[in-house]
Order: sequence, then C-alpha cells, then structure tokens
Amino acid sequence: MKKKLIIAGTGLFAEVARVYFEKYTDYIIGGFACHTQYRQTESIHGLPLYELEILRQSCPPSSHDVFVAIGYRKMNHLRQAVYEEVKALGYTCTTFVHPNVNIWPSTILGDNVFIFEDNTIQPFTAIGDNTILWSGNHIGHHSKVGQNCFIASHVVVSGNCEVGNNVFMGVNATLRDGVKVLDETLIGAGALIMKDTIYRGVYIPEGTAVHRVTSNKLRF
Repeated sequence: MKKKLIIAGTGLFAEVARVYFEKYTDYIIGGFACHTQYRQTESIHGLPLYELEILRQSCPPSSHDVFVAIGYRKMNHLRQAVYEEVKALGYTCTTFVHPNVNIWPSTILGDNVFIFEDNTIQPFTAIGDNTILWSGNHIGHHSKVGQNCFIASHVVVSGNCEVGNNVFMGVNATLRDGVKVLDETLIGAGALIMKDTIYRGVYIPEGTAVHRVTSNKLRF
C-alpha cells in the first residue's frame, strides 16, 4: 500500500509543493497540517487540514510521510521548528528532487529537501536537511549547503564553497569559489560575495534608483 503524504504548511509554498508531489511522485496527498492556533478552516483545496499536535491520531507515521512546506521567515527558524516537531512525532520527512535535476552518486541529500526544476548540482556536493532550492540554481562541485537554508532562484554557489545553517540567499546572488557563508547569513538579491561572511551578517546591495524622467516622457 502506498504511503500518503501530509504537507505541513498552509501558505503559497505548501500549495506549490502539493502540485509538484502530485505530478512527479507516487504519493497520494492525504491533506495539510498546521498548529491548532492557526487552523481557521477544516480543509484546503478540498483536502483535510489536520491539527499538527494530534496528527498521529488521524494520520499515523506507519502510513503517512510528511513534507514541511514553510518558507524562509525568521531565517528559516519557523520551518526548522516544525520540521523538528514532525520528526519528534516519528514521521519520515520526504525529499523531492525535480526529474530534470541530475543527482550524482557522490552527492549527499538530507531529508525534507525540496529541489525545483533546472537546478545544476555538480558532483561531490551536499545539501543538508530541510533546505529548499528554488528553480534555476547552480551548486558547484565540492560545495556544501547546510541545514534549514533557503536558496532562491538563479543563485550561483561556485566550487568548494561552504554554506552554513539557516542561511537565506536571494535571487541572482553569487558566491565566488571557496567562500564560507556562516550560519544565519542573509544574502540579498543580486549580491556578490567575494570573501567569507560573518555570523548573522546581512549582505544586501542597493537597488536601482528611480530615474528622474517618467516613462511617458521617454521616446520608448
């Protein structure tokens, strides 16, 4: 008998994750789950919404796996807390890798990892537990990405880099080869990191300033 999958989370990521699991895996989606204080409805998209605290009563670990689909708020600590709670309840947290992503025999993947389409994962890499790679990233050879990380789209992690735990990397951020990103570093969209970061460092480049001429006055 196939196991069912419970998606822990009720936000946009949970909605997206459900579609990917339905299309690309053999799981039957058994419903969603959240903490009692956040449960404002009995169902989402026609599927039951369970109370996480008593999930075992309706969906025992023997017949259900869980994926924790929560975003990067509070430097991924919210997702980490739910992930650890789910593991303590005895559930297996499944990992998803899009079919067009090649995973080498030398690559190590943790659990509750979600890797979207068009990611390049080179040999001798490692992706830690509870880490999300959105679409179109490059993880270079011999690089390690820690636990509870969120890597947005089109990020380049060059070869032999070390990314710590609870790191956020925004769209189009780049690490040069051999860089170490310490725990809880926030790297904003478009940042170029050329040397090791500091613990809990924030690296955000300035955005493009608005031009003094409005669009209706340009010959465009």
